[in-house]
Amino acid sequence: MTRDDWGNVKQRLLKTVGQNNYTTWIDPLALGQMEGGIATVHVPTTFFGNYVSQNFSDLILHEMRSFDTSLSRLKFEVASKSPAPVTRQTDAIQPPRSTTPAAPSAATSYNAPLEKRFSFDTFVVGKPNELAHAAARRVAEGGPVTFNPLFLYGGVGLGKTHLMHAIAQELQARKPELNVLYLSAEQFMYRFVQALRDRKMMDFKEIFRTVDVLMVDDVQFIAGKDSTQEEFFHTFNALVDQNKQIIISADRAPQDIKDLEERVKSRLQCGLVVDLHPTDYELRLGILQTKVDSHRVSYPDLEMDDGILEFLAHRISTNVRVLEGALTRLFAFASLVGRRIDMDLTQDCLADVLRASERKITVEEIQRKVSDHYNIRLSDMIGPKRLRSFARPRQVAMYLCKHMTSRSLPEIGRRFGGRDHTTVMHGVKRIEELKVSDGQIAEDLELLRRSLEA
Repeated sequence: MTRDDWGNVKQRLLKTVGQNNYTTWIDPLALGQMEGGIATVHVPTTFFGNYVSQNFSDLILHEMRSFDTSLSRLKFEVASKSPAPVTRQTDAIQPPRSTTPAAPSAATSYNAPLEKRFSFDTFVVGKPNELAHAAARRVAEGGPVTFNPLFLYGGVGLGKTHLMHAIAQELQARKPELNVLYLSAEQFMYRFVQALRDRKMMDFKEIFRTVDVLMVDDVQFIAGKDSTQEEFFHTFNALVDQNKQIIISADRAPQDIKDLEERVKSRLQCGLVVDLHPTDYELRLGILQTKVDSHRVSYPDLEMDDGILEFLAHRISTNVRVLEGALTRLFAFASLVGRRIDMDLTQDCLADVLRASERKITVEEIQRKVSDHYNIRLSDMIGPKRLRSFARPRQVAMYLCKHMTSRSLPEIGRRFGGRDHTTVMHGVKRIEELKVSDGQIAEDLELLRRSLEA
């Protein structure tokens, strides 16, 4: 294998692993000698070699065999070099020494790539995220704001990164003269450790402390990394003192991030802390309707039955990314088999997704929700009293247990004060009848079901 071949291998790997992984783990690799079907790859450190071996060796070998089929395995060796100067101990991770360090003033080279599709136009707003969206919009206008930092937090797939990318892109469009730096906390740490290794801390400080807007995604990553936290704290203070805007995201509130220094927590909480709540049914349905419009551009001839989007919005409630991925798969599958999107095709195509997204609702949870909804004591609903004010909620709870859990009728009866399964059958049948004739019962059932599935 020639050096040109090795260069082609690295370019293929760039397309496969993405820019961030390539810059961190692939670009620093150097090809050594090849002998007896074994290719030696030089790495900066032992830790680096172990990580690449565990996570990328099969992929690297596969690409190399495209140019030399005689290769059978890789061997990672630390490149020989003169001893490095001793420096203060930093965090455990040892990123590679960059062969082309960024110029001191080149803050843009530190920027993480932005997803064009993550814009404000494509962000679907609902009650769970309207405050976060409004705050993000205000910051993206580029004018003075009364809160600094803006701290966005929430679980996976709720829109934190989408809003971060939207803010960065909007600022670049509105205020191109502003120096906006967006990166993940992991990248911040990597750049910090790299600066220490290369003895370029003054360059690092100049880049990070002269930006107009600093955006750090997934800040929980620096928890437990003492030296990185210290530098982040000083960077934070320097920017706030200059009235520069800071925008942070995390998977939980500052006070709930374990191993984060108290002084850092205190700083993160001094601005506006906004929670992106789990999506509700209306928001999920709105997201699906927006995505359907974009899919119809690629699949203009596909037809979809009524109720499919409502079904998906009900069943896939934990993660918006999973929801969007399910819709993409559904359109692609229907196009490949040449069928309209009906309920049978949806359930066949998404069987694994629907099964994985199925939250296990318990009988006890249903009983609590129903008793709270009707403002009665749980003991009265489960107890022997046959008053209508207790009997109807009891039947509603039995109906929901029958349709929302995998429990058998005898099991449900035992959870309702040891009642016989025929009593449960009667209660379920009675609610099914009332659901058709009594609008209030139908509305109660819908509200309770949404609350339990949320």
